[in-house]
Amino acid sequence: MSTILDKIIARKHEEIEARKVALPLGELEKKVRVRNYFSIKNSLTKQGASGIIAEFKRRSPSKDWIKKDADSTIIVPAYEKAGASASSILTDIDFFGGNDTDLIAAGEIVKIPLLRKDFMVDEYQVVEANKMGADVILLIAANLTPKRVKELAACANNNNLEVLLEIHNEQELEHICDNVTLVGVNNRNLHTFETSLQNSINLSTQIPDKFIKISESGIRNADDIKMLKTHGFKGFLIGESFMKTNNPGKACEEFIKELT
Repeated sequence: MSTILDKIIARKHEEIEARKVALPLGELEKKVRVRNYFSIKNSLTKQGASGIIAEFKRRSPSKDWIKKDADSTIIVPAYEKAGASASSILTDIDFFGGNDTDLIAAGEIVKIPLLRKDFMVDEYQVVEANKMGADVILLIAANLTPKRVKELAACANNNNLEVLLEIHNEQELEHICDNVTLVGVNNRNLHTFETSLQNSINLSTQIPDKFIKISESGIRNADDIKMLKTHGFKGFLIGESFMKTNNPGKACEEFIKELT
């Protein structure tokens, strides 16, 4: 029985092939990146960092539309002003209602690191991420072999991009490699879509200390952050709890104030 992830990946391969026809890799590589690079590792580890990676996303396959008319040029700068250490921007079209322009347009305004959050399966997407102004890419262990993680992460490094490797369970620890910068633990069960911070706690001691640890999904309040910090986490990806409010930037600001 195919999962939603299987459907997303199958569609992603179709999308990439169409993109390669519309703009061959050689032509893509000639494009000029118009934004400076900003290190998410430095941003998360500097003195006084909030550690918040505030996410911009319009919809979710599990919950449908969250904020259909959201504007990245309003929300992402508001996240930066609120004190977010970085922003994650969904660029998947069919399942998350995102697009490349969301990242490109925000990148022209902000000076915090931007994560291109998409389902990366091909080196073409890595080059795209660089050209559109991303600073870090997401690799999801659940849909990649350890070999492909290593290859795509090396490609990212060659394109001056940092890598966030997302894992869900103990079996996926074998995907961690030296070309990865950050290791994120997704607290959402891909089969039930339920979230539990216990997943981050359980895996925290098994992630080597040389990698920046990120906790993703299910973070609801400042106490959750404080607890996760005691387990070595430096970054905290928060999306829906900000995006579902009337003013995501304000929600992010109020959340960060509670951390101090």
